[in-house]
Formats: sequence, structure tokens, C-alpha cells
Amino acid sequence: MSINDLPVLSALRTKMQWHQERQRVLSENVSNSDTPNFRPRELVEPKFDKTGAAAGSMGPLAMTVTSVSHMTPSGAASSFDQNKNAGFETRPAGNAVNLEEEMMKSANNQMDYAAVTSLYSKSLHLLKTAIGKG
Repeated sequence: MSINDLPVLSALRTKMQWHQERQRVLSENVSNSDTPNFRPRELVEPKFDKTGAAAGSMGPLAMTVTSVSHMTPSGAASSFDQNKNAGFETRPAGNAVNLEEEMMKSANNQMDYAAVTSLYSKSLHLLKTAIGKG
């Protein structure tokens, strides 16, 4: 069994990838804050089962939905989601990006990413110590 096959490390890697992608989506929301009729987007957080595997995944290569118009496989939830509060503060040009909210999400995402990377590196260090290479 490879270190990469451990469910805990796999879940942490998945979470880090999700935080990286979420940061990209949040930065797109901020950069389009003056684009007419732009609606902010958000990613759905991945869920994990008791073993640490991504719940609801369709095997090693899950389908990626990058647009609302894409079809999702039956029984699978889309990981691409329009912000449900998008119409709350819509400006006359139709833009619904709230810069304060997006910057708060970005800061929270950065802190969560730092926590996950710290857990990942400490887990690797613990494994190296356990096998006598640390």
C-alpha cells in the first residue's frame, strides 16, 4: 500500500484541491464585480464518508461540471453552484457581487487551506517518524 492510498491523506489532498479551486472561483467573482448581469458563483464543498473517501464520487475520475448548463450524472450532485443569495444585493446593471462577502469568503478559504495543509504535512511527518525515516 502506497502512502498516497491512505484515505486520510487522500481526503486532505481532495480538500486542498477544493480550496484551491474555490479560491479561483472567488477571485473570478471579485474580478467580475463590475461586469453587468454577472452572478457570483460558489463551489459545493466535498463530502467524505467514514473511510475518508469522497462520498458520492463516481470512481477515480468523477465528471466535472464547469457550467450550469452542463448535465450531471444521475444521482450525483453538481459541484458548480450559483450563489443562492445572488439577487439580494443586485445593482442596477444586474451585477450581484458583494465585494465584502467575497473577500470574507476568500479570507476564510485561505485560513481553512492553511489548516488543511498543516494537517497534511503533520500527518506525513508522523508517518515518516513511524517508519523510522523522520
